[in-house]
Amino acid sequence: MPETTTPTPPPPATVDLSGKAAVVTGSGRGLGLAYATALARAGARVVVNDLDEDLAQEAAKAVTEAAGGSGGRAVAEAVAVGTAEAADRLVARAVEEFGRLDILVTNAGILRDRVLWKMSDDDFDAVLTTHLKGTFTCARAAAIRMREQGEGGRLILVGSPAGQRGNFGQTNYAAAKAGIAAMARTWSMELAKAKITANAIVPVAATAMTETIPAFAPYVEALRLRGTPLPDFLRKGEGFGTAEDCAALVPFLASDAAHEITGQCIGIGGDRLALWSHPQEAATAYADGGWSPQTIADAWHTSVGARPESVGIPAPRLPER
Repeated sequence: MPETTTPTPPPPATVDLSGKAAVVTGSGRGLGLAYATALARAGARVVVNDLDEDLAQEAAKAVTEAAGGSGGRAVAEAVAVGTAEAADRLVARAVEEFGRLDILVTNAGILRDRVLWKMSDDDFDAVLTTHLKGTFTCARAAAIRMREQGEGGRLILVGSPAGQRGNFGQTNYAAAKAGIAAMARTWSMELAKAKITANAIVPVAATAMTETIPAFAPYVEALRLRGTPLPDFLRKGEGFGTAEDCAALVPFLASDAAHEITGQCIGIGGDRLALWSHPQEAATAYADGGWSPQTIADAWHTSVGARPESVGIPAPRLPER
């Protein structure tokens, strides 16, 4: 019999964003600034966004300097994300400065953490407006422009483990991030014909937000104050690292190397890269003629309810002392 050989896959496309234009919301500091910097280093021209005008200008200058000779650079647009007017301003700024828009990263967000019985309407609305409506309005404006250009595009939406699993005290934030994951899946279908991909990233990094987590606090503080590297049990075991560790995923998804990746939730942090599963039926059972309350009660613990799903973000596994 003739020998059969497995065909060699083609080499991956180069992550080169020269000539591409991007908008990164909430990029004055932290993860957003790391995303904008990584895009510019790959050659993209970036609209940096923050509510604070001075911070946005400082970030744009820092991004341009970090881009070096890549051809990437940045300009600032200070506006609060959440309204259609703000989204239109950001897209218009990219077109005005760079002549086009190819990449949108929806990173802007705030926290108003409270347990359910203490969360006010304002707490809920503020977080949903910035995270969920801000993602929707910016993605809509970007998709309109990208479809007009007719050359495809990239929507990179920023999710969270809280949106995948829930988190104590974060009704508003978890709901918004779960909605963002669902929008990525929906838009991947709606925009496929236009060659616009939509993915959600799930970063885990040392930021001002995670410094409040007691198990992480001493390590984040040591990193911030003394530059002490995070230990392996965090970088590998928890997938927890710096903002810069998370940034590499953004230019990859924005590049030709990721042109077939869409509708996915992709985690990154520390030394770990992960693909999150989509919600799906974990167990099923059947009853001829349908179910009654009593037959469900009779069958629950020995059928679909035998192994209930866990909730919440797993507690860090600290090393033994």
